[in-house]
Amino acid sequence: MMKKIIILTGSELRHEFFRKYMSRQTSVKIDHTFCESLKGNLASKVKDEAKNSLRSKHLKDREKSEIDFFESFCQLTEDKSNPIFIEKGEINLEKHVNKIISLNPDLIISYGCSIIRSDLLKVFSGRFINIHLGLSPYYRGSGTNFWPFVEDKLSLIGTTFMHIDEGVDTGKIIHQIRANIIQGDSIHSIGNRLIQDSAKECLKLIKNFDSLKESKETTNIEGRVFKNKDFTEDSIQEAYKNLDRKINNYLENKRLIDKEFPIINASI
Repeated sequence: MMKKIIILTGSELRHEFFRKYMSRQTSVKIDHTFCESLKGNLASKVKDEAKNSLRSKHLKDREKSEIDFFESFCQLTEDKSNPIFIEKGEINLEKHVNKIISLNPDLIISYGCSIIRSDLLKVFSGRFINIHLGLSPYYRGSGTNFWPFVEDKLSLIGTTFMHIDEGVDTGKIIHQIRANIIQGDSIHSIGNRLIQDSAKECLKLIKNFDSLKESKETTNIEGRVFKNKDFTEDSIQEAYKNLDRKINNYLENKRLIDKEFPIINASI
């Protein structure tokens, strides 16, 4: 049965890829996508920094990598997601909340939007999936697939699909995937390939949502919460330090390392 979906997301190229990818699938119908502006995102906050700052270079390289991965697809794919473009944070405005409630979707999918602080949490409880780029609860908050590079824990790069709640990445976990890492990868190629894989995984999750059995697996890890202020020059320097060695070491010992850090798999 085709599911009626509403997507809450951002406006960067990766978000455009996600909504267009989902909207071209025959097994789902995207009623609307609410796309928040770039206002206040990390890139806008560091745009005036010196061109040689590591923060600025890292974000510019991320943008170039997103273009390599997603631009052609976005240019060639019709947008059937009926996007509504709003300012950052406006997803919690009463007029948008009421519109979403009136549309009564089967599921709401959030990916890269503001923290939800509205009646949507209550009205769509159990039908509201948050796509968190990061493996919760190991890493929560901001840039959660960046910190595994800093701490040399590449097995903790991944995506978490969770029921949304009022906390920061604290909802009950439905399903998780690890990043597909290849020798010679960059930080950004790993992240963007993961976004592609996450879109495919999200589609499978939606198609099988009604038959999903609640996982009894738990990680029993408190984890850490990171904020934008933690994204410093020193942290970037540490992330890139011996990157090839980190990748090679992980790939050579992947099975043992992954076993050390369990994730939840819904077998979808």
